[in-house]
Amino acid sequence: MTYQDTINWMFTQLPMYQRQGQTAFKKDLSNTIKLVEYLNHPERNFKSIHVAGTNGKGSSSHMLASILQEAGYKVGLYTSPHLKDFRERIKINGNMVNETFVVDFIADNKVFLESNQLSFFEMTVGMAFDYFSKEQVDIAVVEVGMGGRLDSTNVIMPEVSVITNIGLDHTQFLGNTLDAIAAEKGGIIKVQVPVVIGETQKETTAVFVKLAEENGANIIFADQQPFKAYDSDLIGPYQAKNIITVQQAIKQLQLKGFSISEEHIKKGFKNVVKNTGLLGRWQTLQTKPKVVCDTGHNRDGLTYVMQQLLKEKYKVLHVVFGVVNDKDISSIVDLLPKKAVYYFCKPDIPRGLEAETLKQSFEEYGLNGEAYASVNEAYRSALTNAKEDDFIFIGGSTFVVAEII
Repeated sequence: MTYQDTINWMFTQLPMYQRQGQTAFKKDLSNTIKLVEYLNHPERNFKSIHVAGTNGKGSSSHMLASILQEAGYKVGLYTSPHLKDFRERIKINGNMVNETFVVDFIADNKVFLESNQLSFFEMTVGMAFDYFSKEQVDIAVVEVGMGGRLDSTNVIMPEVSVITNIGLDHTQFLGNTLDAIAAEKGGIIKVQVPVVIGETQKETTAVFVKLAEENGANIIFADQQPFKAYDSDLIGPYQAKNIITVQQAIKQLQLKGFSISEEHIKKGFKNVVKNTGLLGRWQTLQTKPKVVCDTGHNRDGLTYVMQQLLKEKYKVLHVVFGVVNDKDISSIVDLLPKKAVYYFCKPDIPRGLEAETLKQSFEEYGLNGEAYASVNEAYRSALTNAKEDDFIFIGGSTFVVAEII
């Protein structure tokens, strides 16, 4: 198979949560355990950092990788979902896994993958770990896909675990209270492995403390520790919390003997995009009119995005917006500005919510605009209507941003 044939097979033959939703969700690690055993446990051949959380885990993962790269380490980075190219999920020192490796991994293991009915995410995790092992990375930063306890990535024994924060997202899988979600995400806490908690929250503190005590793990609440205000190329007030969290994770690595200097930390925060190729975090696509996209999509994420939007100066705000069909509109709509022109669209995946349905839901809250047949048509209309001193924001879903970038 060609690379594109391979990717098409992965996307269509096996369930993929991001595209299909609940029918692709698996409730145990048995398949992943089978896969890593079949691959001779590649995850044991490199050191790792495990990063979970409702918001900020992607940015934090990229920050950690950038700092470690500045320190001279060969750094694997596993994240999800991707925006443009599947290979964004698996990187070493900012370079995506090559197409040949993807094709060969699937070809060599296809009989096993099919006979055990592995999901898209399970096989991708196995591919990443196999790649990092064969390429002999010094350390890999591994971002949880969803939750933690039952996430396919949760077969590693990391140097440090990181949980950025807890918010109400994926409640149909993880629970509909903060403490229930914390218990799921806290499932990445391992025996005698230090865990850094990004934000102290009254609803979740006791859950994390109990899990840490049960595992004999040192627990560090990052926002209760002294910190430095580093500059970063990742823009937005929400990145300040990620910077504080990452500092504490780096400190734990230093205590374990990693050679990371103050200059490495400073340069790492400043060069995240350059070092790792991160996309979609308050990313400016053009000026006159200024166009910005951001992948923040749940209530906590959109809260920070809207705070950043308030800092912008413009005459008219144009918002290209689309969501997935399991999104609770009522949980986010009050955050969005009423004084804006909306361009409603459906992301091009099975889970996408119809643009007309989204339009009707938003109109009930006084947010008005037109529905468009595609994300690109909505964006083109916004560009046509916007003057040079207007502002266009694109968001609501990672998949909307992916179609624009």
